[in-house]
Amino acid sequence: MQDNFSSMAPVSSLAVEDRSEFIWKCYAHVVGAILAFAAIEAWLFSSGVVRNIAGPMMNNWLLVLGAFILVGWGATHLAHRLESKASQYAAFAVFIVAEALIFSPMLLLAMIKDPSGSMIESAAGVTVLGAVGLVATAMITRKDFSFLRGMLVWGGILALVGIVSAIIFGWQLGTWFSLAMIGFAGAAVLYDTSNIIHHYPANKYVAASMALFASIALMFWYILRLFMSRD
Repeated sequence: MQDNFSSMAPVSSLAVEDRSEFIWKCYAHVVGAILAFAAIEAWLFSSGVVRNIAGPMMNNWLLVLGAFILVGWGATHLAHRLESKASQYAAFAVFIVAEALIFSPMLLLAMIKDPSGSMIESAAGVTVLGAVGLVATAMITRKDFSFLRGMLVWGGILALVGIVSAIIFGWQLGTWFSLAMIGFAGAAVLYDTSNIIHHYPANKYVAASMALFASIALMFWYILRLFMSRD
């Protein structure tokens, strides 16, 4: 989620054909990123590498959760400042791989709890349906959700403080925290989609795609966490 757009005219000021091309490029890149993420996870599990990676990470969830949030912020921040397409794509590729690695301990725990994989599939299905619904809402209403930025900034800071405090003091972040974070991620999807429609310059579709993918990944993380918290 970023507001640091270049000085170029926003996509909303372009001709209808150019605007439509930009929007569909963004969504195609997001779908491609999701498929690449799934392919990397499939390889990590099929090769057995996931246990070597996830084992040490499970002993330090503070590192995992901190990395999950900071990698998302850092990658999208960097993408907005890279001008060449090659550099933007390289940053996106690194981000997808980093997300796959960070997700590996959570997915491994889910597989241990439900070896059939149906829990992960259900969480993924709910995430896709939720994201599609939110994207459709922003597309159909054409409402500018940029006013959500302040809430998302403060909400992100409070969430990070809550996670760190829970780990330090041994508090339990239960169902209500997961629900709150799912709502937070949903607001982020609305915000990112609104920026794609209204505010990004035409040369930043890779950065726009990365921001939306990061928000969808955040939603998937906490939906899966909610599924795993059930008895």
